[in-house]
Amino acid sequence: MRCFRQSEGMPVRNIQPKPTLEHGKRREFLASASRLLLATGLAPLAACGTVDEPTLNIATNQWIGYELLYLGRELKQVDAHDPDGRVRLVELLSNSDSLQALAAGTVQGAGLTLDEALSARASGLDLKVVLIFDASAGADVLLTQPGITQLTGLRGKRIGVERTGVGALMLDAVLRQAGLKPSEVEVIDLTVDRHLTAFKNRQLDAVITFEPIASLVAQAGGLRLFDSRAIPGGIVDVLAIKTQALASSPRAVRQLLADYFASLTYLNSHPQDALKRMAPRLNLTPAELQAGYQGIKLLHLEDNHRLLAGSPPPLESAASTLAGLMLRQRLLSHPISLSEFCDNRFLPELPS
Repeated sequence: MRCFRQSEGMPVRNIQPKPTLEHGKRREFLASASRLLLATGLAPLAACGTVDEPTLNIATNQWIGYELLYLGRELKQVDAHDPDGRVRLVELLSNSDSLQALAAGTVQGAGLTLDEALSARASGLDLKVVLIFDASAGADVLLTQPGITQLTGLRGKRIGVERTGVGALMLDAVLRQAGLKPSEVEVIDLTVDRHLTAFKNRQLDAVITFEPIASLVAQAGGLRLFDSRAIPGGIVDVLAIKTQALASSPRAVRQLLADYFASLTYLNSHPQDALKRMAPRLNLTPAELQAGYQGIKLLHLEDNHRLLAGSPPPLESAASTLAGLMLRQRLLSHPISLSEFCDNRFLPELPS
């Protein structure tokens, strides 16, 4: 479960009005966005939407990897004259809520971790991955109490971890590197909201967690002995959309992805303005948001084309490995088919 909202120990901040683009920056961004849409064969949103396409409802929670969707919406509202409302972003409290909304049919797609997308598929939801937002590059981490300075020191110790595919993947990697068997440690199932308190109260000898909780545990004395940089590409966040919605709202899906990559381009070209716009929604300062992004790798258009295409696509191979681990950990009740799990048809074309 991903969540990057205000955490324990973080001060409450008043959300200030968001800054507007300087005139030159606004024109520059509009021009570059227009060139991107023309290069991908897409007309502006108002022109590409059709009255018979239903609104595409996409659920997210407050995770920094999804925030560019909201930046894209804001830039379009500020700078475009006629947004047609073909895509509606629905912010929920957690990815678990997003999964429930998908099952209920109130949304047609959601930002999820890869293991959550696999769990949804196992439950009977016909979802396809159309976008990879990010890969963890240090944001997921194992921290130990000060007396444990090597991974081999975890033998016989209590390790707190959330019972998810991400948690299972991190724990498996930690134990492999430490040369330990699962039976040689005591695994304590603990939701992420309890990680910091349990660590402070020394109810745990180590904890597998992620930002921003990881930084707070480190401030409480936790030692970073392992993080997701050791398993590159193993932990990813994706946009998964129901197959039926891909068929009924293809223009909306293409526009959503075009807007997303335009926002990523804007973040790279105008980082300070982008961070100022995004930070208040997450109850963070721009500096804190910038630090948070250092723990993940935002995947660009080229990365998405590489990982979502092929026979099989590299992401499908990674998903198969993760599904096998989830089966062994009883996080999946049965094997699942990953045929056509990835769909790259809606990505903007690569510049020639």
